[in-house]
Amino acid sequence: MSDRPPTPEAASDTSDSPEASPRPPQDSYVKLAMRNMVRKGGKSLRHFALTTLGLLGLLVAISYLTR
Repeated sequence: MSDRPPTPEAASDTSDSPEASPRPPQDSYVKLAMRNMVRKGGKSLRHFALTTLGLLGLLVAISYLTR
């Protein structure tokens, strides 16, 4: 072995530095939304149904008023 000090690249390979530990990738927005919907179950379906009925009611009202 040589008596040279370690290079910066070799020093960064140690597990003591916080940058060396890999971070788990963050979940996407869609994945988090789907997980939340599965966890809340009926509440999400009820809100979806109310939103759908409200939008349909709005479209019917606009078509009725502008006929």
